[in-house]
Amino acid sequence: MPDDLPPLPPEHLYLPFSSGPFRMAMGLQGRDPDELLEIDERYPDEMAERRDLLATRHADVFAAEPGSGSARAEVLAIVASLLPRRYPSWFTRDGTTLHNDLTGEAWNVGHPAVDPLELAGRMVQEDLCIIDTAGPSPVLAAAILCAPSRWRLADKIGRPLADVHGPVPLYADRLSTAVDRFMNALRPGKLAERVNWSVVDDPALFQVGGKHRTGHDPSITIDNAAERLFLRVERQTLIRLPESGSVLFAIHVHSYPIARVTTVPGAAADLAAAIRALPEDFGRYKSIPVFRDALLGCLDVA
Repeated sequence: MPDDLPPLPPEHLYLPFSSGPFRMAMGLQGRDPDELLEIDERYPDEMAERRDLLATRHADVFAAEPGSGSARAEVLAIVASLLPRRYPSWFTRDGTTLHNDLTGEAWNVGHPAVDPLELAGRMVQEDLCIIDTAGPSPVLAAAILCAPSRWRLADKIGRPLADVHGPVPLYADRLSTAVDRFMNALRPGKLAERVNWSVVDDPALFQVGGKHRTGHDPSITIDNAAERLFLRVERQTLIRLPESGSVLFAIHVHSYPIARVTTVPGAAADLAAAIRALPEDFGRYKSIPVFRDALLGCLDVA
C-alpha cells in the first residue's frame, strides 16, 4: 500500500453472540445499500490471497451456472460503481477503467479480461454469491468463494438453498421456508445484513473441510486456547439485483483470536453462555467437541 494514501480503517470486531437460550433465526437488519461492502486494514493481504487462489485453485473458488451471465455482469457494474463512490481515497474511475490505488491495479470494467463476477471478486474482501430466484426455489447460480467456512463450492453450485444448507441442523425445520420466502420477497434498493459466528481451530480464511469433527484435541488446553482458537464471523449482506432480478449474497469473513475477543468486557461470559446453549447436534456440526472443555475453561477464567 503506497505511503501517501490515507490509512485503511481497522478491522471491525463483530461479536454476534449473547447469553440466553439458543435461537435458530435469520437475524436480519436493514442497512443503507452503500454498506453492501466493507474495506479494512486486512485488504492488501486478503487481496493477495485471493489472487493466489484464483491462480492456483480456480475451480475451487469460482463457479457459474449457464444462464447467470447477466447477473454476473450486473454484480461487476454495481461493485465498480460503489467502490469509487464510497471509497474515493483508494478507488477512482476514468470512463470504463477502475483504478485501485491500494494495489496499483487498473481494470477495464466495460470489457473485463476475466468473468465479470471474478473481476468483482478481485476488488473486494467479500465473497460474492448469486442466488437465482426465478424458479420454484432459490438456487445458488454463481459464486466467487475464497473464504468458504468448511464447505465446497463444487458441491453446492446449481442446487436449491434448501440443499445447500441441508447439513445444517434444524435448518430444514426452522429456517428453510423463511429463507426462501425472504429471497423471493427482497425488494430492489433494500439491503439486509446478518452476522453469524463459530469457533474454529484454524485461522485460515479458505477452509473447505472440518465440520462434524468430534475427536478431542488434547493439544488445545485451557492455558493455550485463547491463542489456538478463533472466533470466525461472517458478515453477510443481501441485495436484489434490479435488472436480472437475482439476489447478490456477499460474505465478509473475519477471524479473531479468542484472546482478542476476551479483551471486550463481558464478551467471554457471553460467548461461554452461547457455547453452552448450543444444541448437541449443532455443536457437533461446528466441531466444537474438539476443544469445548478447553474453550469453556479459558472463557470462564478470562
